[in-house]
Amino acid sequence: MIGFVFPGQGSQYAGMGKDLADNFSVAKQIFEEANDSLGFDLAALCFGGSEEELKLTTNTQPAILTVSVAALRVIEQETGLAPAFAAGHSLGEYSALVSAGALSFADAVRVVRKRGAFMQEAVPVGEGAMAAILGLDGGPLEEICREAAQGKVVSPANFNSPGQVVIAGHAEAVDRAIELAKTRGAKRALPLPVSAPFHCSLMVPAGERLKEILEGVVVNPLNIPVVSNVEAAPNADASRVKDLLVAQVSAPVRWEESVRTMVGLGVKRFIEIGPGKVLAGLVKRIDKGVEAQSVSDMAGLKSLQA
Repeated sequence: MIGFVFPGQGSQYAGMGKDLADNFSVAKQIFEEANDSLGFDLAALCFGGSEEELKLTTNTQPAILTVSVAALRVIEQETGLAPAFAAGHSLGEYSALVSAGALSFADAVRVVRKRGAFMQEAVPVGEGAMAAILGLDGGPLEEICREAAQGKVVSPANFNSPGQVVIAGHAEAVDRAIELAKTRGAKRALPLPVSAPFHCSLMVPAGERLKEILEGVVVNPLNIPVVSNVEAAPNADASRVKDLLVAQVSAPVRWEESVRTMVGLGVKRFIEIGPGKVLAGLVKRIDKGVEAQSVSDMAGLKSLQA
């Protein structure tokens, strides 16, 4: 049984998607559709933009989604591989929903462009922060966050893999949590170069704005269940998709649980579709017994066909 998984913010790189667009008309069409939907040349940004431009959240989110869906369409055309489940890390959940037929690509790319802006604007630059804590599990880290808060917000944001949890919140509370984590056995605790504190309660206003945008979007019946970040459980109910996407903005990403859920349901092979190889690495850390591959370019595609 196969699971398709889709990356989120942080996986972007300059030049991503170009060789697929150069070699497959089905990929080129996705970039053209993104350009038409957004009203600017997203393809040029992905293929030739600077790292700095790609790092801007309002650019990053539609860029990663577009590269992921372009790679997905090539895989569908060239391999015939069919997943039993899909999941995505944060932003990647939109790619998963496109793969399941729930969202049209045109709608998804417009929504994530707005989502990026709303998340960026929810907290003034410099007031929020995120940090990766390595070597501590969720339980002890939740206790550390409670102690470090002191009237501010800090909480686990991404449960990525055993011993790798990301926290988010007010910058001073995150700093306190980093220092506490170091005294409680964390191997490493390091601030992340992000522009906003994603997946914590400071993002609730972004979720409220996103809800308004999603009201104008059609959600189609899902062809396969999508394991949601919020519940780490498969959802095949189209009527729940919008609520899960709104909640996702301020709720933690339960990635480790999501992968374990898919393994428990029989998934033995995970294919990461989109830029980077972050998720394939996390999947292997979560369960060494499964196969994990990444496809974002011709080399990745050839490895699938081998």
